[in-house]
Amino acid sequence: MRAVYRRLVAQHGEGKPRQPQPIVDELVGTVLSQHTSDVNTERAFASLRARFGAWDDVADAPVDDVADAIRAGGLARIKAPRIQAILREIRGREGTIDLSRLDELDDADVDAYLRSLPGVGPKTAACVLTFSMGRAAFPVDTHVHRVTRRLGWIGERTSAEAAHDELTPRVPPELRYPLHMALIVHGRTICTARMPKCSACSVFDFCDAGPRLLASGDAR
Repeated sequence: MRAVYRRLVAQHGEGKPRQPQPIVDELVGTVLSQHTSDVNTERAFASLRARFGAWDDVADAPVDDVADAIRAGGLARIKAPRIQAILREIRGREGTIDLSRLDELDDADVDAYLRSLPGVGPKTAACVLTFSMGRAAFPVDTHVHRVTRRLGWIGERTSAEAAHDELTPRVPPELRYPLHMALIVHGRTICTARMPKCSACSVFDFCDAGPRLLASGDAR
């Protein structure tokens, strides 16, 4: 894994750490990021915050108003009720829509709490742990899932959800954040879902799938 990371950094450069956001902000932003681009996620989040003054206002608004505010992020009619359900659940448990007390918990307890919220899975929980709280989690998004599967780090049929539990203990804690970022860049630019650029891949010699993809004409 360290060798792969070094190769990816040599090819793509060092990734820039994201600016940490409050836990609830990161949680909502991660829901908005599902099945859309970073640009659209940022637009949807900015629109949501501009439309509503506080998270309580989002929780209590008509769902159609929330969907309208986040339309730029896609799947607004699915994401809007999901976001409201999460915010209402937090308020019901905490008495306010704030999760700063999670900073006092260990990683496993934070992960369990977040996954117990409606519609929150391992990827969303790992993103909050990593990007908001600075913990050593390892989010597996669609790019990380695809690249690690092709590398042979997980089985071909391993789901993204199962990959979190399988990969996290195997990735050295200090490598989880930077490796996650490096794999995303690689998945977006080289190891794409269709016609990956295997001939330009810096980790081709580590890859289980590359030779097969090239031989079958499914890569270039």
